[in-house]
Amino acid sequence: MSSELGALIRHPEFRRGARDMAGISLGISAWGLVTGVAMIKSGLSMPLALLMSLVVFAGSSQLAALPLLAAGAPLWVLWATAFCVNLRFVIFSAQWRLYFGHLPLLSRLRIGYFAADLNYVAFLRRFPEPVPAPEQRPYFWGGVALNWTAWQVPSILGIVLADRVPTQWGLGFAGVLALLGLSYSLLSDYKTWVSAAVAGCAAVAAYALPLRLNIVVAIAAAVAAGLLIERWQPASRESSR
Repeated sequence: MSSELGALIRHPEFRRGARDMAGISLGISAWGLVTGVAMIKSGLSMPLALLMSLVVFAGSSQLAALPLLAAGAPLWVLWATAFCVNLRFVIFSAQWRLYFGHLPLLSRLRIGYFAADLNYVAFLRRFPEPVPAPEQRPYFWGGVALNWTAWQVPSILGIVLADRVPTQWGLGFAGVLALLGLSYSLLSDYKTWVSAAVAGCAAVAAYALPLRLNIVVAIAAAVAAGLLIERWQPASRESSR
């Protein structure tokens, strides 16, 4: 096992994967720090916040769940919100399967835990053809190793030092900026831009809903917009022939 790990780390694609993630690691770290502080400021105990950071490892769902936990929302609302926020990983997993579906179950479970949005984007840029290749695993692990570290270290620091961080530092706004930067990197074509715009408008329009249900409305609107565009594009291509 140790020799296999050493060979993986020494592989040139491992370093390339880490290098491709290095440029956006600062934004990931800022987001992790904000999330760590927010967990403590929302009333979670330090052990529970540490557990949430290490086990959940999904910043958007963590931030979505925090106000619901603080408000004492029903468990089903908490689960439904986290599920909707992380629903994109079902789509990601369908794509990952084309590359890693042949691996043993335990290996796929490890990949599922460490996989993240920006690793997905970087990986597809490096390997646009969905055909398994030996260099894909080192590249993947190089990227997620840096991504996981860039998230967890600042997040744990935020948890441990949350009581020493003044609220006037405006970390909430810094977190919004980090999220905007990360979201922008995912907007790759016309369909994603339109879906993002629809989601933003829906979230603002439904802001008055209780228990942050405007997030669920925004996700549903974005998915509907994406599906409508996918149906409209083939029809428009057929009519132009």
